[in-house]
Amino acid sequence: MKGYIEERAIKTAEYIIETKATVRQTARKFGVSKSTVHKARINPSLASEARKVLDINKQERHIRGGLATKEKYLHEHNLHTSKNI
Repeated sequence: MKGYIEERAIKTAEYIIETKATVRQTARKFGVSKSTVHKARINPSLASEARKVLDINKQERHIRGGLATKEKYLHEHNLHTSKNI
């Protein structure tokens, strides 16, 4: 079982590095929790590369959140105005 866990940790780290994926995207892709993605114990150099990507994603999350909120309200506004036509 330990070999499987190590292999999964390596695959998740490689996925994060290759696709610049967020923790949520990675967790969804591999069918695991966000905590599992964070706790992956792998070789130090691979972990370091994955950590760099996750740190950038963490710094940018407020921007993605703001864009998601903007989209939500634009969508709600468009629904409201289309009902009044």
